[in-house]
Amino acid sequence: MDPNSKNKKKFDPSKQKQKSARYFRSTDDNQGDGANKQLKKKHSKGYERKGSVFKGKAGKGLKIFKKQHGHDDKPSKKNVHNDVEVFEINMEKVDHKFSRNIDRKRHGRKDVDTPKGRLRNEVDPFPGEQRVPANLIKKYQYGPEEIDTSTNDPEVTEKLKATEKRQKYAAKETARTELLKQDDTGFLRKTGKHEDTTKISQHDLANAVDITSARKFFELKLNDFGPYKINYTRNGRFLLLGGSKGHIAAIDWMTKKLLCEINVMETVQDVKWLHQETMYAVAQKQWSYIYDNQGVELHCLKKLDNVLRLEFLPYHFLLASANAKGYLSYIDVSVGEKVSGYGTSMGRLDVMCQNPANAIIALGHSGGTVTQWCPKVKDPVVKMLCHNSAVRAVAIEKCGHYMATSGIDRSLKIWDLRTYNMLHSYKLPAGAGQLSFSQRGLLAASMGNIVQMYEDCCTKAITKPYLMHDLHSSVNSLNFCPYEDVLGVGHSSGFSSLLVPGAGEPNFDALESNPYQQKKQRQEAEVKMLLDKIPADMIHLNANIVTEVYKMTPGERAEAKRKTQEFKKLNFEPKRKTKGRSKSGKLEQRKKGVNEEHRRDYIKETVARKRAEDRNQSFNEKRSLTTSVLDRFKKKDNS
Repeated sequence: MDPNSKNKKKFDPSKQKQKSARYFRSTDDNQGDGANKQLKKKHSKGYERKGSVFKGKAGKGLKIFKKQHGHDDKPSKKNVHNDVEVFEINMEKVDHKFSRNIDRKRHGRKDVDTPKGRLRNEVDPFPGEQRVPANLIKKYQYGPEEIDTSTNDPEVTEKLKATEKRQKYAAKETARTELLKQDDTGFLRKTGKHEDTTKISQHDLANAVDITSARKFFELKLNDFGPYKINYTRNGRFLLLGGSKGHIAAIDWMTKKLLCEINVMETVQDVKWLHQETMYAVAQKQWSYIYDNQGVELHCLKKLDNVLRLEFLPYHFLLASANAKGYLSYIDVSVGEKVSGYGTSMGRLDVMCQNPANAIIALGHSGGTVTQWCPKVKDPVVKMLCHNSAVRAVAIEKCGHYMATSGIDRSLKIWDLRTYNMLHSYKLPAGAGQLSFSQRGLLAASMGNIVQMYEDCCTKAITKPYLMHDLHSSVNSLNFCPYEDVLGVGHSSGFSSLLVPGAGEPNFDALESNPYQQKKQRQEAEVKMLLDKIPADMIHLNANIVTEVYKMTPGERAEAKRKTQEFKKLNFEPKRKTKGRSKSGKLEQRKKGVNEEHRRDYIKETVARKRAEDRNQSFNEKRSLTTSVLDRFKKKDNS
């Protein structure tokens, strides 16, 4: 036993206060590793750490430590050996400041002596969130104002109440962001009371606006391959041109950068962008094709033959086509399968448009009627007699409330799709061959080589156009550019981009359609669109039907009960007999026999009814949709 061990005091962490710490640094690089293996750092809390951890970093580490934690005491140098320098610093003050700073960072507190700290202690004179006007909330309210939550199932009732709460919250928060929309719609202000805006030419508008807007007025002279069909992407950034003689071009019309340019050496009837600017569909002479933005052929859709018009439903990934034989087809471009196809029996289909509000396809016919179609309904859901002569053009505005039609009789009619009544009827100098609605409700109509724009023609009667422009050749296609005050016109001599103040929506939702999206954002948006894809079965004339509670009629309830009811045993009481034939065992045996016979009859009836339903369904599927008087001479199928 060491005789000096009595004088040594054992270290007790509970009684010892933290005073100081020692750090060792080697002064000789060659001997530093060996020296640090022997030396140790002794801390006042009683644990040890090898000195090699601090090799070559003691001086620098102390300077950083001083800067971060406000330590003003310089480390004192003691017991300098040949190859090791020992420093001591006061750890009590450092630990106090270190723990105080960590506590502030963790809880986000500021010193009350600073101006920010004083502001945090003041009382807010306007507590709570800012009130949003009710009319502004109603502007962004979608669906019914109140959802019918009267159901017999408590779980369904709670879900409906939660849905209603989410809808109100979404409308309120959207209305609150109205403050962030700094851009206003364009307009033309009259300086005089009797001034006519139709006399203002496009060159006058280009000279009056800023240089950025003036660059949006331009013309492309393409005399060899016209007339041209045009189409803009959903975000309004890219333009697709398709000449009837096979010329196809995709460009970024804002920067005038050409994406691709090809010639398919075949007649082009129509062109349409798909969900992104990476793919587009072309209706050619025999079949329809899908190309990418580099002009490479991706698919040949032989199911779509002799197509005259194309429409793409972005939320359902459906490509709708109308051909010269009067056949309407739907193709799901996400999986490449045909969803449905119906014969209209109304002749050539060269007038077609879609309702942006509910994805209903509207077709114009030579008899003056306009029909509206769903993918899963064989017959038209709506059939309207709009003109006494053939329909030349149909257009439906963004909200789906109004429809404009034009006929050979030189009339332009506005219809209310909520009541299917005619609101206004105008007589034009000539029959309008093309119609197009803008995002703000302006209507463009083409008559030969003249393009006229009308303002508020749906809500009130007008007497003259808003703007007018003359071209050098006949117009073949009209399309307003989304989020821009621009009207694209495809004609026999090429393409013209016209300025129309107040046509486009000034503020865009970057999560819905972003004109300035990057490659990564485009890829993420494409994945999100695929995840949010709406099935074709949900396309309905009433877009709000998915928010309503379906209630069966008494007849439907009785039919459902009859189909789902289970077999019930008869309440049969056998007649009592003599000579030991009415014992309990005999009675139960007779009851069981009667119930078994009743059960066999019930199963036979159910199977026969099911077979009859299947037979009728298969017969309806095999039966041709188009019938003719000469069908009775066809060879009958014995199968």
